Amino acid sequence: GLSRASGLWVGFKTEADTIESSGTIEVDPERPRIVQPEGIGTPEGGFGTRIGELAMPAERRQFEFKLGAAKAFARANRIDNIVLDAPRARFGICASGKSYLDVRRALRLLGIDDAKARKLGLRVLKLGMIWPLEPTIAGEFAKGLKEILVVEEKRPFIETQLKEMFYNERAKAAPILGRTDEKGKALLPSWGVHTPEIVAMAIGKRLLAMGDDAQIRGRLRRIEETGGHEGSEKIVTRTPYFCSGCPHNTSTRIPEGSRGIGGVGCHFMAVWMDRDVYGWTQMGGEGATWIGQAPFTTTNHVFQSLGDGTYYHSGLMAIRAAQSAGVNITYKILFNDAVAMTGGQPIDGPISVPMITRQVAGEGIGRIAVVSDEPNKYPIGSDFAPGVTFHHRADLDQVQRELRDWPGVSILIYDQTCAAELRRRRKRGTLPEPEGRVFINQAVCEGCGDCVKASNCLSVVPVETEFGAKRAIEQHSCNKDYSCVDGFCPALVTVKGGRPRRASAADLDHLGEPPLPRRATTADGKDGAYDVLIAGVGGTGVVTIGAILGMAAHIEGRVCTVLDMTGMSQKGGAVLTHLRVAERAEDLDATRISAAGTDLLIGCDALVASTAGVLDTIKRGQTRVVLNTHKTIPGEAVRDRDFDFDIAQLTAMIEQVAGKDAVDILEANAMATALTGDAIATNTFLLGYAVQKGLVPVSLEAIEEAFRLNAVAVEGNLRALRIGRLAAHDPGAVEAAIAGMGPGADEPLSGSLDEIIERRMRELTGYQNAAYAERYQALVVRVREAEGASAKGMNGLAEAVARYYYKLLAYKDEYEVARLYSDGRYKAWLSRAFEGDVKLTFHMAPPWARDYANSARPRKQKFGGWVRYLFPLLARLKVLRGTPLDPFGRSKERRAEVALIAEYESVVEELIANLSSETHSLCVEIASIPDTIRGYGPVKAANIEKAKASEAELLARLHSEEAPRHAAE
Repeated sequence: GLSRASGLWVGFKTEADTIESSGTIEVDPERPRIVQPEGIGTPEGGFGTRIGELAMPAERRQFEFKLGAAKAFARANRIDNIVLDAPRARFGICASGKSYLDVRRALRLLGIDDAKARKLGLRVLKLGMIWPLEPTIAGEFAKGLKEILVVEEKRPFIETQLKEMFYNERAKAAPILGRTDEKGKALLPSWGVHTPEIVAMAIGKRLLAMGDDAQIRGRLRRIEETGGHEGSEKIVTRTPYFCSGCPHNTSTRIPEGSRGIGGVGCHFMAVWMDRDVYGWTQMGGEGATWIGQAPFTTTNHVFQSLGDGTYYHSGLMAIRAAQSAGVNITYKILFNDAVAMTGGQPIDGPISVPMITRQVAGEGIGRIAVVSDEPNKYPIGSDFAPGVTFHHRADLDQVQRELRDWPGVSILIYDQTCAAELRRRRKRGTLPEPEGRVFINQAVCEGCGDCVKASNCLSVVPVETEFGAKRAIEQHSCNKDYSCVDGFCPALVTVKGGRPRRASAADLDHLGEPPLPRRATTADGKDGAYDVLIAGVGGTGVVTIGAILGMAAHIEGRVCTVLDMTGMSQKGGAVLTHLRVAERAEDLDATRISAAGTDLLIGCDALVASTAGVLDTIKRGQTRVVLNTHKTIPGEAVRDRDFDFDIAQLTAMIEQVAGKDAVDILEANAMATALTGDAIATNTFLLGYAVQKGLVPVSLEAIEEAFRLNAVAVEGNLRALRIGRLAAHDPGAVEAAIAGMGPGADEPLSGSLDEIIERRMRELTGYQNAAYAERYQALVVRVREAEGASAKGMNGLAEAVARYYYKLLAYKDEYEVARLYSDGRYKAWLSRAFEGDVKLTFHMAPPWARDYANSARPRKQKFGGWVRYLFPLLARLKVLRGTPLDPFGRSKERRAEVALIAEYESVVEELIANLSSETHSLCVEIASIPDTIRGYGPVKAANIEKAKASEAELLARLHSEEAPRHAAE
């Protein structure tokens, strides 16, 4: 109506708290009656646009007629309203949209209801049209006020207009405050998000400046004291990361010594992944920055990533500009077949890999390469530009090295479908589900992280075992990209024909049906609302749980708001869903839960749940917490193989804030995976747990109906919901039902040095013989005795030698790998992880495929399940180990491993000779160096080189005069 009445475009200023929220809205069945303003001047021919009209007449009509018509329309239709007034108002607050809701919430936080607001002399103006500001309502609002506070996010649209409007009346106009107070001091920030607490602090301070009020003073003190939880600032940030199997895990790599530039799209995240990718620009400006930089730097060439959607939108223009400028640049056009970052929409127009090659060739670019995970998929006769070359993604580094030497502009098209889009299509049935799943033999795994380096994948997760950190594949999040098998390690096996094992219906039926739970009511909350905060990881269904609860509230006739703080959530970043449920719409204001406002925290991820922003919403005696203690790794674990975080510390932090009795702790991922076969059911499982505990403000029946209405994996979600309820009602029975399920070993870690020694002697006997195990025992016992005599009251050295001398003795040669595949443990782990008739494919680099004279990494080869029958035979040949008849012992790798044992024994003798209370900690550090020697082949060789350098440095320090002082430090 406004647009038609004025001939102007009408736009909206959006805020995350508005645009990312949903809620209950009462809709009048009658369309609103539009009032056409009267008494306004109308230009000849009306307000509309004239075809063929010149710019000057149009501009004149806009300023002389159209903007005035817009103001008149706003006035006639009461788009702006004074919603709160006092007989002798002295303090005015002006806000719109989200900021208005923040103001209403801020007044509640200060204990100011409508009656007290009138007593204090408050007047509140709610604007619906923030530009141009309608002067009549502004004048009514400002009349008689002593001071005006403008609350608005980011740029000051309203504040500057008010100041301009009343500038000529400044002698009698009230001071207008917003970004700063009357003295120019900061009042409301121009950056970040305004929370109700920030707004309350500004309002409260201004009111106290007008007159003291004990209640407001006390409420302000309470707000100031909220937060600042000790240790929360040290928590690792859950930074968004590429999805498991994302093409960008490979495509954004650049050769050593090169430089890359980021751009718009998911590939931008390479900027924080230690990939020598820097900076970014607007969509369509990719590479334009290099045009300006190139003449003024010694860098000769850069790689510029460019998404296929951006290429079609405007990126071709940037390529054209770079070609015209003649700069040396390689555009990596990342053809992912979807606009992944914003939900997987199709690219806005007809585009294909052959079409791109023809377009860029038409621009005069002479070197074009296509890289794909399936380079053979292009049929003969495909309409590619002449001269295009085709390569497998395994050859990406070599191809990029060739392109960076090409003078001028070159093009690399990396063709691999977006992993998230692949998952969507598989769910919809438009693409078949690949059969193979990667499974890691943890006994063979060295924990070197090369599989993670090869895949850059969050689904390759660390697992703590008796014999150190290993790796496992998180099956539910794996998108079956299979790049992890390129890690130089024989522990990765492809499993076909089976599916992840889960509890059968019979395993759970005997548990019965839990009793119907009590529903939490809004009376259990505060201020007429019950607030639920859901904290978790993007891509795991956090937003879905919030939507289900919101729909359940709607089904029951309650009102609610749901705010999803997602950012780049589907990429593994932190996600927070704020759900507020009330009986009446007037009991809901801001969509974001305020400080000390949470009634129920569902901590789907302990790392996100223990951040300062979440802890600030917890109030002891009010907030109940249901916390999942599963370790979901952040992106840091991909970059650092030894990265870890203490889940017990995070749990203790939450218990300290909420109170230990208010926190329910459970390893929900393990339970949900064992019982449903898929960890994606974890959040629904946690919801069921909270429902059964009587902590959710909607009924079980409404939640179940909401899942049915959602019409996605209904039976699976209802099953997970019921299992969560069972876990709350009878946790012991549920734990008994899942005993023996899940991948990998579940033996407890050694609790004493004697147990560590006993286990390793048993393994070494199997590795070689009893004499070999006794050799191990003899040295450990010597160290133990020396530690007791020379460093009384200290321990750790004997344990370090017990762990890492064993590691060197039990080096994984061909005989040992064969033994670890054939001794029965791996078969048992497979049986626990999968059900059905499984077929195995082994990925190994056999001795004849290794050319140690060549610096290039050997290529792994595939071997079918038949190779399992050779493992027992090869394992029996361990008697040849270390003898002249050993066919593998003459390799450079095996000679280095044998030499390490003797060198370590010599180092340990040095440690014993120099051991004292002062040198003890340094000796432990030296004895632990073999822990860094992990992996196979070239990976292990590189780690040996680093370890020996570190050992030499520490030994020099041990023998120097600074050793005692260093140990004390």
